[in-house]
Amino acid sequence: MPAADQDATLGLAAFQAMDRMREALGGQLTGGVSPGSLALAGFDWGFHLAQAPGKRAELLWKGARKTGRLMTWLMSSAIDPKAPPAIQPLPGDNRFRHEGWGRMPFSALAQGFLLGQQWLHNATHEVPGVMKHHEDVVSFAAKQWLDMFSPSNNPLTNPEVLARTWETGGTNLWRGWQNWLEDAVRLLNRQPPAGAEAFRPGETVAVTPGKVVFRNHLIELIQYAPSTGQVRPELVLIVPAWIMKYYILDLSPENSLIRWLVGQGFTVFAISWRNPDATDRDLTMEDYRRQGVTAALDAVQAIVPGTRVHAAGYCLGGTLLAIAAAAMGARAGDRLASLTLLAAQVDFTEPGELALFIDASQMHFLDSMMWNRGYLSDDQMAGAFQLLRSNDLVWSRLVHDYLMGQRSPMTDLMAWNADSTRMPWRMHSEYLQRLYLDNELAAGRFMVEGRPAALQNIRIPIFAVGTERDHVAPWKSVYKIHQFTDTEITFALTSGGHNAGIVSEPGHPRRHYRIGTRPQDGALVSAADWLAAHEPDAGSWWPAWAGWLAARSGDPAAPPAMGAPKAGYPPLGDAPGTHVFQR
Repeated sequence: MPAADQDATLGLAAFQAMDRMREALGGQLTGGVSPGSLALAGFDWGFHLAQAPGKRAELLWKGARKTGRLMTWLMSSAIDPKAPPAIQPLPGDNRFRHEGWGRMPFSALAQGFLLGQQWLHNATHEVPGVMKHHEDVVSFAAKQWLDMFSPSNNPLTNPEVLARTWETGGTNLWRGWQNWLEDAVRLLNRQPPAGAEAFRPGETVAVTPGKVVFRNHLIELIQYAPSTGQVRPELVLIVPAWIMKYYILDLSPENSLIRWLVGQGFTVFAISWRNPDATDRDLTMEDYRRQGVTAALDAVQAIVPGTRVHAAGYCLGGTLLAIAAAAMGARAGDRLASLTLLAAQVDFTEPGELALFIDASQMHFLDSMMWNRGYLSDDQMAGAFQLLRSNDLVWSRLVHDYLMGQRSPMTDLMAWNADSTRMPWRMHSEYLQRLYLDNELAAGRFMVEGRPAALQNIRIPIFAVGTERDHVAPWKSVYKIHQFTDTEITFALTSGGHNAGIVSEPGHPRRHYRIGTRPQDGALVSAADWLAAHEPDAGSWWPAWAGWLAARSGDPAAPPAMGAPKAGYPPLGDAPGTHVFQR
């Protein structure tokens, strides 16, 4: 390269590094949220609201109506304390369930807050000319701001806290202070939350017997020991998301999907992903496909030659698995007996509330932060997820743990959620850009080894699971797999959210699911029509899935050996392996 060109290139990189460093340092002050993204959304909303006299007049009119409703209710309740409220909380909003909120003056505070919340929703929606993404960002930010002033968060205006303080002589506030101090110390020392130490992999969770039979830089492959005399000849390979520790599917023995599958007569393998650090900054999505899914398939079929695999992917693992199957094309049927997608998306036009944190400005901001560290840290990801469910994960905890002075009991799922992982810079930037922003997979433009990974080429049966209250992969987005392949698809919609809906063991109370199959080359039905056509069945979706797998498997036979030393896959150690302990 000529010296002049080399100097120009070096100079350009230096200038870019200055910008990246500035954004990386700024991200430490903003919690990873791009000020530019918020400013653009706010300007778009504010400018168009200022240019819309009709919308402003509508807001004044609605404000007057809501004030009138509140005044009418106040007069009615003064005569009859049991008068119907002016407004009910939204479904899932449990802040005002305590009976004390039905008495004055607390009922007036709650009613005023809920009416104000409704008005703010009106103010941030349907402003003519505002981009949909900017509308969502402004509405989300406004809701976060308003929730800070909820009367439920103030010890002087929360009747439940006041009653507790009276009963305990104020000791609840002292215990709440101690709880806050303990949490603050643990956070500063990067320790797990109180009680999480009771759920340690290999001791109380992730205890299904098995062996690590393959290890490379990116994965450990675990083969689980059979618990039945005979097993199906087809193998089950589970590909979890690399954003999480794999044992979400092997929690306590009573709610472990892996242990339950083994008990149904399946030979199960599972990938345990490495927790990357700064040295892994240049790992790519292609590395995750080759060193993850492809390497695991090679190992599984070398250990048990001549068998096909029921491949199951969870969340991002399902997306990666779909990419791998699409890249195989017509050859997928030679290796895979079926494909199961658990709360996994292949189309990202409607990715749920996570889209609030994904646009060009936010993407560049995150990219700079990851470039500086070499990875996206676990605390940054946890903060985003907590904001999406702030009432459940932030404010309710403030009230319960700090104002009521009670400790929320730790569960295996909560402890697992605190055992988070990092994401390498290059892979995560590529993932957000190519899938979320450019939607290359759905568009048929996602290239693997120089060829497009076309979902239309998947011809093996698919079992897809969506969850009703999923904030990460909304079920209607998961359902879109029907639009991209003509193969047979069985779709199950289960109660619960992104994690609790999948970890839904038989016998779990108040669970239900819907299920239906579209035959190969069957007509496409909209998500709304599918929902209307399928009635819920009580219980867990797990038995339905096991039956579906069994119907596409051969007759049971003797279980295979653990590992295959002669083929180069000797057992390397007991499950859950070593990757799961990386911090």
